[in-house]
Amino acid sequence: MLGEALQWQYPADAVLSHWFRGRKQVGQRDRGEIAEAVFDVLRHLRRYRQFAESGQGSATRRLAVLGLASVWPRSTLDTGLDEHERAWLDYVQAFPVDSLPAGVRYSVPEWLEARLSSLTDAESLLQALNQTAPLDLRANPMKTDRDAVLAAWSQGPEARWAAKPTPYSPWGIRIQGRPPVNRWTSFERGEIEVQDEGSQLLAALVAPKRGEMVIDYCAGAGGKTLLLGALMRSTGRLYAFDVSAARLARAKPRFARSGLSNIVPVAIAERHDQRVKRLRGKAHRVLVDAPCSGLGTLRRNPDLKWRQHPESLEQLCATQAAILRDAAACVRPGGRLVYASCSLLPEENEHQVQAFLAEYPEFTLLDAGAVLADRGIVLTFDGPMLHLRPDVHGTDGFFAAVMQRNPAKDPQADAPAPDSEVETEAAPQEDTPDPA
Repeated sequence: MLGEALQWQYPADAVLSHWFRGRKQVGQRDRGEIAEAVFDVLRHLRRYRQFAESGQGSATRRLAVLGLASVWPRSTLDTGLDEHERAWLDYVQAFPVDSLPAGVRYSVPEWLEARLSSLTDAESLLQALNQTAPLDLRANPMKTDRDAVLAAWSQGPEARWAAKPTPYSPWGIRIQGRPPVNRWTSFERGEIEVQDEGSQLLAALVAPKRGEMVIDYCAGAGGKTLLLGALMRSTGRLYAFDVSAARLARAKPRFARSGLSNIVPVAIAERHDQRVKRLRGKAHRVLVDAPCSGLGTLRRNPDLKWRQHPESLEQLCATQAAILRDAAACVRPGGRLVYASCSLLPEENEHQVQAFLAEYPEFTLLDAGAVLADRGIVLTFDGPMLHLRPDVHGTDGFFAAVMQRNPAKDPQADAPAPDSEVETEAAPQEDTPDPA
């Protein structure tokens, strides 16, 4: 199974899910340990491969041994190793890792190491990206608030997970470990959702108001859509656009649990969609959480650093620029546009925004820190654009820029759009919702 994951044909979590589906006899605890071992190998792959060059037999087996050594006591692991493997593992575990070059020590490919090394405190960032992330949840403000959730959990079986408020998001809850959240009563009632704190803060930057027309242009699994709808108190119209009808279908159970009635899911074409064109100049607020390398989420998805490469990054940047242009056309005069990514790379982030503003001078960059402060969120970062880092803020790596379209001189230009601007396109239903 590790060999399958190392083919990079599919995301690691999809490979694991497929493997487990064919092995119903594997118990829940064993599944957790196997998954943890696989992700440990993916997280430390460059360093482990260097170690695996020594020893005898299959290099993939030696990689698996190193992964299992991260989850099993040595006494348990030794029962499955021969004499040579035990001696090899003794050597590896005693090796002074600090003597290795940073790129090997923190296991990043050379091209990514070169890009990240230009960022401030690069080694601190590399180290943080190689740690296991906590689990961030979010209270649904349509049904409850964070204090009520934490109070209920302090008296129930959830107390063992020692949930705490996130430091910045007023809705966020942080848990160490991987509890079965999707089986908790509060989840089934739609009172909580799984969402990284950084992602929650994007909704605060959009700052939607009741009765507005808002577009979540790349809605994906719907996490940000849900928070936007709750902040709108289920009024107005909230379009959830995505090019994948299947992703929107997986989001529908989440929409149903949330208690929201203002979400309109629409599967759109990748470019020049006619339904998008009908909203030209109509939306009060548009969020573009652009498809990106995802390199800010390496704590959760360590395989991404091996599945991405400079050529794919080039294509992603072209796609991001095209999506930003199409989405910006929907913003009404005086309206707000938020461009975001879960990447740490300048070419996907500030370079995109700078190029867009140079091409579209009718948009003005706002101070993201001031926008958050208006909602009572105090966060420190350099410059007017939001940069979140795991080593500084404890979140995934996130970027966001808030822009405003200059008000129109013609008072008719920002007249409200009719309710029937866009016809919805039903997405095919799927059995399994995506809680991420």
